[in-house]
Amino acid sequence: MAQHLLDLRDHGEQPARDLARRGIAAAGAPGAGIELDLNPTAEVYERLERDGVGRAFHSTKLLIMFLDTAAVLLSIYLAGVLAGGRVTDGGEPSSFLLAAGSLPIWTVALAHQSLYKSRRISRGIDETVRIARAVFTAVGGISVVSVTTKIDVSRVWLVLVLVLSVVLLTSERFAVRLWFRRLRREGRMMRKVMILGTNDEGRAVHDNLMSDPSLGYEVVGFIDDHVGDLPVAPDVVLENLRRLGAQGVIIAATSIDLNSSNQLIRGLTEAGIHVELSSTLCDIAHDRLTVRPLGRFPMVYIEPVRRNGWRAIAKRSFDMTFAALLLVITAPMVATACLLVRLGSPGPMLFRQTRIGRDGTTFSLLKIRSMYSDAEDRLAEVAHLNEVEGPIFKIRDDPRITPIGRFLRKASLDELPQLVNVLRGEMSLVGPRPALPTEAAQWDPSLHRRLRVRPGITGMWQVHGRGSAGTDYAQLDLYYVDNWSLLADLSIIVRTVPVVLLRRGAF
Repeated sequence: MAQHLLDLRDHGEQPARDLARRGIAAAGAPGAGIELDLNPTAEVYERLERDGVGRAFHSTKLLIMFLDTAAVLLSIYLAGVLAGGRVTDGGEPSSFLLAAGSLPIWTVALAHQSLYKSRRISRGIDETVRIARAVFTAVGGISVVSVTTKIDVSRVWLVLVLVLSVVLLTSERFAVRLWFRRLRREGRMMRKVMILGTNDEGRAVHDNLMSDPSLGYEVVGFIDDHVGDLPVAPDVVLENLRRLGAQGVIIAATSIDLNSSNQLIRGLTEAGIHVELSSTLCDIAHDRLTVRPLGRFPMVYIEPVRRNGWRAIAKRSFDMTFAALLLVITAPMVATACLLVRLGSPGPMLFRQTRIGRDGTTFSLLKIRSMYSDAEDRLAEVAHLNEVEGPIFKIRDDPRITPIGRFLRKASLDELPQLVNVLRGEMSLVGPRPALPTEAAQWDPSLHRRLRVRPGITGMWQVHGRGSAGTDYAQLDLYYVDNWSLLADLSIIVRTVPVVLLRRGAF
């Protein structure tokens, strides 16, 4: 991917206006020949509007609207079938007209929840919540219309439509997300953007976007935040956007001064450019942030970390209930796995290992044995094969693993006995990875914050690669500790299922 860099300071200490008169190169190799004008003009804006930069209506939105309509129609049809073919209690023909005529209500409700704006639904969980709100709004709208038109709509049908439409719309949007993610990994359906700011924050934003193509951004260049001693003008940014075919700008907030930020952002947004402002709050969940006015300044309020009170009680209740249910369901599977382990190699069926729990207490973690019984004694022989940075020890093809143990690990069946640890109160279903005492002894002091919560059977580290080399478990664990919520736990549990079934990143 081509990467362009504009850093006009590389051209020496000449005054900024002298550089502008001489036409210094921008966003490319020296000599690109774009003249810099430090005063915004309407001509550049008009040309960008004619070129359609930042204003193109993506056909994908029409496709998603069509798929949403199909999902709604299917939910209406299935609800009618399940309700015995009656939309109303009387079964009048007008009931079917009401059902078909409600489609505009659905479209408005979905659009009102910003479900056709990608910037509003960056996370799947946010999209699901917005879908549920839209469905309630649409069903409420149908009820109002039925009262107005005096059509006695069946309550059973309404409830079925509500449930089915949430399920079908969520499933449809999930499939669309998977499709989009695949296309983006292939370099398609990407929004071309330039990053304004060549400081540490600007480059950190660049590295983040480059590391995850599924985010949908292609960085085509950098723009320095200053021309000599003066801030870069909107015209400079707009000209480079037009030349490189970019539709948006990401501004590193720490790279731009207070006096020039309003002028620059105003000029870009008036030209129809997508403008995003980064922040240094990269490890704080967005749902802890509230933007509110404080005089002329929009201030970001950060909700304090809350790990006690009703949230802790709810989390513990959920852990107990879900762990007990899973133990009952998986009992035959665990018994079969233990029998195969006993027949496959000498040694105990279960493996017990000391791990660090909440507040630094130790506990005995339970697993179905997946290694030969002398694995701990042979650790020194394979220590040099470690494939993960930091204090964690992981080997993809560990010679100490038994044949049946390799399958158990790939399918994560060896971890099912940890449900007992959950019932004992030593672990949670979701949390940081339970660390060995030898690992904890090598931690950076800041990493001890992960001991403020119970370790989990699954967590952010597991769903982001399940221990793949290069996965920063420390950063992910600290992010979870500071930002956990019941909704986040449910999201991680749901995301764990395909990770386990597809065996992604398993060692």
